[in-house]
Amino acid sequence: MSLAAYCVICCRRIGTSTPSPKSNTYWRDVRKIIKFTGSLILGGSLFLTYEVLALKKSLTLDTQVVEREKMKSYIYVHTVSLDKRENHDPFSTVDVEDHECAVWLLLRKSKLDDRTARLQAVQEMSETHHWHDYQYRIIAQACDPRTLIGLARSKESDLRFFLPPPRLPSLTEDYSIEEELRQLLASLPQTELDECIQYFTSLALSESSQSLAAQKGGLWCFGGNGLPYAESFGEVPSATVEMFCLEALIKHSEMPTHCDQIEANGGLQLLQRLYRLHKDCPKIQRNIMRIIGNMALNEHLHSPIVRSGWVSLLAEAMKSPHIMEASHAARSLANLDRDTVREKYQDGVYVLHPQYRTSQPIKADVLFIHGLMGAAFKTWRQQDAEQQGPTDQASEDEARHTTCWPKTWLARDCPALRIISVEYDTSLSDWRARCPMERKSIAFRSNELLRKLRAAGVGDRPLIWVSHSMGGLLVKKMLLEASKKPEMNTVINNTRGIVFYSVPHHGSHLAEYSVNIRYLLFPSLEVKELSKDSPALKTLQDDFLEFAKDKNFQVLNFVETLPTYIGSMIKLHVVPVESADLGIGDLIPVDVNHLNICKPKQKDAFLYQRTLQFIRETLAKDLEN
Repeated sequence: MSLAAYCVICCRRIGTSTPSPKSNTYWRDVRKIIKFTGSLILGGSLFLTYEVLALKKSLTLDTQVVEREKMKSYIYVHTVSLDKRENHDPFSTVDVEDHECAVWLLLRKSKLDDRTARLQAVQEMSETHHWHDYQYRIIAQACDPRTLIGLARSKESDLRFFLPPPRLPSLTEDYSIEEELRQLLASLPQTELDECIQYFTSLALSESSQSLAAQKGGLWCFGGNGLPYAESFGEVPSATVEMFCLEALIKHSEMPTHCDQIEANGGLQLLQRLYRLHKDCPKIQRNIMRIIGNMALNEHLHSPIVRSGWVSLLAEAMKSPHIMEASHAARSLANLDRDTVREKYQDGVYVLHPQYRTSQPIKADVLFIHGLMGAAFKTWRQQDAEQQGPTDQASEDEARHTTCWPKTWLARDCPALRIISVEYDTSLSDWRARCPMERKSIAFRSNELLRKLRAAGVGDRPLIWVSHSMGGLLVKKMLLEASKKPEMNTVINNTRGIVFYSVPHHGSHLAEYSVNIRYLLFPSLEVKELSKDSPALKTLQDDFLEFAKDKNFQVLNFVETLPTYIGSMIKLHVVPVESADLGIGDLIPVDVNHLNICKPKQKDAFLYQRTLQFIRETLAKDLEN
């Protein structure tokens, strides 16, 4: 701009100046303009050239760095299944830096046909903790489902091995997960179902959050389905409806053909959405994992389960400090893991130890069977644990406090044991039965549990049964039934001993009390079978006593000496000393009530230490081999 202004001024000066008598005046001014303009143009050109060269130098990229970053960001994997990759190694031509070789070599090793090499590769991956995020991401993107499941079942695995589940479709304003659950249930076969599946399905399809809200006004809802809701009136109505739907789906998922329908109708994605929505409701999440665990019993559904992202969610749940959540996830992953697990764990059968893959050889089994109103986890908690803390934190000293002593104390003292806990539904009264049509006798339950336990490999190793209350009667009936079936001979031959915690071998006062006030309690079939004059109970006792003597089973009996409060008003000595006497084995009275007879106060308490001593002595030869 200054150059242009100067030229204009010079031109005006030339145009307005008077004619000079000398002819060279004009050319003198022109030369001045040319000199000044030329110097400016030359200097500007040099300056611009310098700036362009400097800028180019600063923007020069290292192409090697770019290529390395590309390799970190994009993993190209063939989509052909492993079964079709004959004579082709997808990792043989990968060009990577020396420090990246370990990742790709482990990936290559994890896909070999050699099972031992595969397992070693997965173990090395899980024990590696010095990798960068992108290296974990390489494994997550490039590993096969078999390796992914193995990592989920490895205790030391970093959660960065697992990709987030695929994004679910966005929700619309009129979306109702309650309605989606109803549609899924309605799409399942409704014929050839047992009474309980029909009951739960009809209950879920007929009730809505609005009708439940209307019923919350009163406890007694005669003429409707009010009574089953009595225990859930304090909950959010929509969550209650979802619980009914999940209860029905659990029953349906026990049938293989129904599992196929659940997967085909988008059930895996729907359950995942519900799982994420109810992060603060462990009960709903546990029921969802029960369904996934049941579906995982069908090997042809493993691929859809993995693709839908469930392995990532189960791997995270496995690391939960809450024993119930971790155990439900462990069951589902064990059913998915066909590389190291031969057994199949059906609904209600939970492995407390080992829940992860382990190099520790398992030499024997210990089975825990709860009694009336019990459960696979709460029955075996530490005494008064609920007052000491609402949850079991990882930082707590498990030697002082545990919510499941078989999983923590016994697993630590006897790591060579596989510890299984069984869960089944029971009730004191038909009013409180989860399924009013369900009338399961001890004989029926024993056959059902025996079938599930055999599928879990019970009988393949030496075993000890640990039972509480009515659970002991189930153990006796299961062993008698197994003795009649040739395919169950291994269960009898490998049974080494039985621990009975206050088992009413000769009947219980609870049954007498319930019969006397039957119009108030409407005692359930299980309670009726515990009466002292029950012919079935007497026959069971006589047959088992003779059978146990013949097989030389080792037996340890505990019995309570204190009464138990049933509700807030009834005080009852549930199992007296004379009823807990099987007729063989030691009988040890303990100054606790019926509920606490199987709940040691602490690890050095007599109840636990005597039980541990019995297990060690009975399995001494088996654990040494």
